[in-house]
Amino acid sequence: MNSKSLRVAVVDMNAGHVNQAIRCLGVLIDQLAGRVEQTNPGLRVERVHVSPRDKGDVPPSDCDIYICSGGPGSPFDGDGERWVDDFSHVLDDVVDKNHESDDAPGALCICYSFEMAIRHFGVAEVAPRATRKFGVMPIYTTDDGRKHPLLAPFGDRLFAFEHRNWEAIGLDESKLERHGGTLLARESRDGFSKGAALMALEFAPGVEGVQFHPEADRPGVMAWVARPEQADAFKLAYGITTYERMLKTLDDPNRLARTFALLIPGWLTRRFNRIAVARGWNPLPPPVHDMQMFDSVATIKAAKPVTQPEPPKA
Repeated sequence: MNSKSLRVAVVDMNAGHVNQAIRCLGVLIDQLAGRVEQTNPGLRVERVHVSPRDKGDVPPSDCDIYICSGGPGSPFDGDGERWVDDFSHVLDDVVDKNHESDDAPGALCICYSFEMAIRHFGVAEVAPRATRKFGVMPIYTTDDGRKHPLLAPFGDRLFAFEHRNWEAIGLDESKLERHGGTLLARESRDGFSKGAALMALEFAPGVEGVQFHPEADRPGVMAWVARPEQADAFKLAYGITTYERMLKTLDDPNRLARTFALLIPGWLTRRFNRIAVARGWNPLPPPVHDMQMFDSVATIKAAKPVTQPEPPKA
């Protein structure tokens, strides 16, 4: 690893589809870069963007942080293609390095990437849902989840944006334990009444993941809601009253805004501070719950991303 820079990779699983998530992740990475520069003047934050599903980009092996995004389609679409093996290699490499050293990378898998990680580690079944689940929804933490740093700030429930046709169900607890992982959140408190999906896991040392979209901010959700076909589909599925409540929840600082402010920024802080100890950098303070960041599309002007040389194709 380069001790003079922090390399952050966005593994974009959107297969070339335009979406709000990559913009939101950019806001959070820019926020991290600003905080890093404040505490460690001169330390560069380099950003790498790869798009495996449509371009065959190979994620670089020399990054400190990997944020693996959601995306459209089936988590089985890539079976037999090289990008799936490349993604699996990233996860295995992260786990191996975390077993060896504190100066090791971390990976966060979101939605589609979460489903791919479920399949890779073989800790549950990935199955199609009977109906699409979408909108701002509650997520229920497990006993272990309430103690785990990823979800500890949220108590027994958090709110997040969901948009998925697939779900992970049927946890193989013994296999997850063998990997060194933990179930952190479910779709229902009791595991079945509102749905049986697994919503957050620590898969193994260095690899964590969520089925939902913690990167969603107000502009991103409103851009989705502004599409008549999405608004009409939500009203048809959940009713007008629930639709209006979903819009109102965007004004509640303890709901979606709290998730945006604390989940990914908290994970980024934790991964940075772990390697900072090994490299002699100054650690970061905890992230701040800032409604302005949630409400605004503006990003913090910090270290400029560097362009990754054209990676080999599949």
